[in-house]
Amino acid sequence: MVDLLLFAFFGGLAVICGIVMITQKHPIASALSLVGAMGSLAVLYLLLGAEFIAAAQLIVYAGAIMVLFLFVIMLLNAGAEPKPMRPSWIAVAVGIPAVLVMFAMLARLIASTVPMDSLVRFGGFTGGSAKDVGNAIFRQYLLPFEVISVLVLIAILGAVVLARKEMD
Repeated sequence: MVDLLLFAFFGGLAVICGIVMITQKHPIASALSLVGAMGSLAVLYLLLGAEFIAAAQLIVYAGAIMVLFLFVIMLLNAGAEPKPMRPSWIAVAVGIPAVLVMFAMLARLIASTVPMDSLVRFGGFTGGSAKDVGNAIFRQYLLPFEVISVLVLIAILGAVVLARKEMD
């Protein structure tokens, strides 16, 4: 019962932080909301029994990626966004029911494809250890892992080139 309450709390916190992140006008506050969402996702991984994935979530995403985002925000000297024009009442009158219908269709699709007898057991996942993740990365997913690392290297070189041109 405690696991279910913790899951509901941190799942709700992740959703709220995600909504605040996309509705925030100031980029620093948006980045901090993203840290809250990443932290609550790490707790959800812990509840499911994937301790290594939770630690990687905190270290890589909530730590390193957010530091990178904050450096980019500070480098660009981004301030608050200007206020957009108010949406027309027609867009609101059509948009809200359309989003509700989309969510209803998505819920119906999920309910029809996922069997009701397959419940998630907290702590029942056994593939989240460092050994299992390492075996998966370096045996089954070695080529995609290497391709992504080359793409990240190219992105870092591109950022250095763009920053150097900006300073000259």
